[in-house]
Amino acid sequence: MEKPFAITLDVGSSLANRTGSWRTSRPVYVDRLPPCNHACPAGENIQGWLYHAEAGDYEAAWRTLTIDNPLPAVMGRVCYRPCETACNRAHLDAAVNINAVERFLGDEAIRCGWQFPPPAAESGRHVLIVGAGPSGLSAAYHLRRLGHRVTIHEAGPVAGGMMRFGIPKYRLPRDVLDAEVRRIVEMGAKIRLDGKVDRILDTMRRGRYDAAFLAVGAHIGKRAYIPAGTAARVLDAVSVLRSMEGEARPMLGRRVVVYGGGNTAIDVARTAKRLGAEEAIIVYRRTREKMPAHDFEVEEALQEGVMIKWLSTIREAGEARITVEKMTLDEKGFPQPTGEIETLEADSIVLALGQDVDLSLLRGVPGLEVRDGVVEVGPNMMTGYPGIFAGGDMVPSERTVTVAVGHGKKAARHIDAWLRGAEHIAAPKHELATPERLNTWYYSDAPKTVRPTLDILRRQSTFDEVQGGLDESNALFEARRCLSCGNCFECDNCYGVCPDNAVIKLGPGKRFEFNYDYCKGCGICAAECPCGAINMVPEKI
Repeated sequence: MEKPFAITLDVGSSLANRTGSWRTSRPVYVDRLPPCNHACPAGENIQGWLYHAEAGDYEAAWRTLTIDNPLPAVMGRVCYRPCETACNRAHLDAAVNINAVERFLGDEAIRCGWQFPPPAAESGRHVLIVGAGPSGLSAAYHLRRLGHRVTIHEAGPVAGGMMRFGIPKYRLPRDVLDAEVRRIVEMGAKIRLDGKVDRILDTMRRGRYDAAFLAVGAHIGKRAYIPAGTAARVLDAVSVLRSMEGEARPMLGRRVVVYGGGNTAIDVARTAKRLGAEEAIIVYRRTREKMPAHDFEVEEALQEGVMIKWLSTIREAGEARITVEKMTLDEKGFPQPTGEIETLEADSIVLALGQDVDLSLLRGVPGLEVRDGVVEVGPNMMTGYPGIFAGGDMVPSERTVTVAVGHGKKAARHIDAWLRGAEHIAAPKHELATPERLNTWYYSDAPKTVRPTLDILRRQSTFDEVQGGLDESNALFEARRCLSCGNCFECDNCYGVCPDNAVIKLGPGKRFEFNYDYCKGCGICAAECPCGAINMVPEKI
């Protein structure tokens, strides 16, 4: 009689690699790039610090945030929130109020006196930074973290650059700015005030600097030819905003006309109202849809009584009135004159047509390329002269505080590498966590927290801060609205829904792993993952 036929399966060895026809794909845990992180010009790990904030560990959240950005209390007030524009939560109800939580953390750090630690070791290298604005301060902070000596030469009497001289106090209180600048100084960065650099190479040679970062702000207001009588009072927006930092405030009169359509034009018009102007009128050549100023700033200005004449241009200025011509947009969207004329009474005209950078300090520097009033730099932020780097308003880019802070960080990393004779290569980015990868069924509706706003009467007559901050309970609630897009937050969904007990819990903070000996590749875990942190990949057979 023949012996019965027997089959032995070594599941732990053979089937773990060759699964056969019963599993065509397997789940794999992945980390994807959150859209908020991807959109942040300062390169903040937003999802990372929100993770600590929603746990109530605000100092850990602040320290994670300031790995990339040393000015969170400032940024929480003046950033234009590209992270929120990209936030996947907007597809569910409303974007997470990231900016408000950032401000809360920045203010909490000032209140609690949190400080930056000194560098672990000193490199012995000395870097010159020209300009104590957002880009220069950011570079100084990151270079100090890397152990380099830093001296900032600032032409003005106080630090802050355009954060101080270009952003009104009702948007950025000066005590907040001063506190965050002071913290950078206390970690070892030196600032030499009233220290304008006339020729960069001479200053580097005298100070024996090993490298330089140029971060001069755009402080020169652009002019436009407007026929004007000798008595016409024509000012530029930068000078008006700068004079607000002195003891003598500008005398603009009862009727002020601002020519331009950017955020600076909005700031000047709102400032004029606070200085007592009965009328503050913005004259802009295009429509509201074409206006470069951010929509929420336009809305706040309209609430405060600022008037805006769209599709208009100034043709002539007299002693107490201006002549305005109506415009129309052609088929390409460019304004064209109509010949229709209107007269407006005006005690002063403020030109807000953009700003230029003073590049006179670059005289005698070989190899530099200047185009359209800015300095050309390579991917490593270095100019055509070895050892001289540039960022912020000095290079081709969008001119915002957030972009400038990001430039400072990027330049610091490349300067550090250059000083060491190496090359800084940024780590590759993960695949973007797009909204269709999320399972929002698990998230309940949670309306976005709205920041308190100063009442209209006080906004029109004082320079008190317009936008208030969140308290701890609101900040905690807002942080917990984060969906953790693309990254496991140990919700246990995969562990609970797996029909094969193939998910292994590794312990708090260690996430999970799959036991492929038991997994049959059904994909339920991937389908039910709220944050899209599981991917199904084809089996290799």
